[in-house]
Amino acid sequence: MIFDKLVTIMAEQLGVQPQEISTDTLLRDDLAVDSLDLYNLIMVLEEEFNIELPQEELNDIETVEDIIKILKEQGVEE
Repeated sequence: MIFDKLVTIMAEQLGVQPQEISTDTLLRDDLAVDSLDLYNLIMVLEEEFNIELPQEELNDIETVEDIIKILKEQGVEE
């Protein structure tokens, strides 16, 4: 499932506990993700899922659900 894989990656990359992450978790407010953290996370996701995420959509990412939506749009399957 995309969410489970994403949680594992985010916990490792951001140094947070998996239970802190839900679909409505706000990246900046709840997890203190800054632009460098987000950039690094995106790089890992692109490598992990073998995709290239559209740069114009990356600025609109606010929640974990936003990331899942973009991954699905790029063909990543549950």
